[in-house]
Order: sequence, then structure tokens, then C-alpha cells
Amino acid sequence: MRRLTTHVLDLSDGRPAAGVGLRVCRLDGGRSEVVATAVTNADGRCDRPLLSGEEFTAGPYEIQFDIGAYFARRPTKHGGFLDIVPIRFVATAEVTHLHVPLLVAPFGYSTYRGS
Repeated sequence: MRRLTTHVLDLSDGRPAAGVGLRVCRLDGGRSEVVATAVTNADGRCDRPLLSGEEFTAGPYEIQFDIGAYFARRPTKHGGFLDIVPIRFVATAEVTHLHVPLLVAPFGYSTYRGS
């Protein structure tokens, strides 16, 4: 079964980022349609795939992570910098499982195609 998953890790604390709200958008030209919403659990993952089966079609997507709200609940001496962290990617027809992790800290982030 096709599925899209994510995992958010807080590099400033060296632990999963719990309670991060996110939206999955399907992109079409200049338009963006929200097709799923979720919140990360205590392990920094979502309780179910963001998209699965026939709802996860090939094409361009964006996951919008609400990192500003996450760090606002976890005040640091640095204050807020990041707000919404968007990650755009393309799901091909051949992909059955696409895992898009986010590694985040107060002043930056990184991602990669996970497994």
C-alpha cells in the first residue's frame, strides 16, 4: 500500500518533537490544496500515515510544519525565528512508501528522503 509518513526531531534537545502541527498540500500549478492535517505524537511521528492507499497519488506535494508554534511552547534564550517550515517534494508512481523527516533547531532545519 502506498503511504506518506514523517518524523520530526528537535536537534536542540536531542529528542522527538511532540505536538508539531502540520498540513499536507497537493500542489497543482500555482494552486495548493490541503489534503491532510496531523499533529506529531510523543515520538515525533504521526499516529497514522499522512496519506495512504489511493489518496496518495503521484505528483508534487508540500508538508507545512508549524515549527513556530512548537518553539513558542518551548521558549529558548534565542526567541523565535522559524515559523512555518515548508518541504516540497514529488511523489513518483513507483514509490510505495515516502518518508519525509524533519530535523529542526531554533535557527535552522534539514530534511532528507527517509526509509
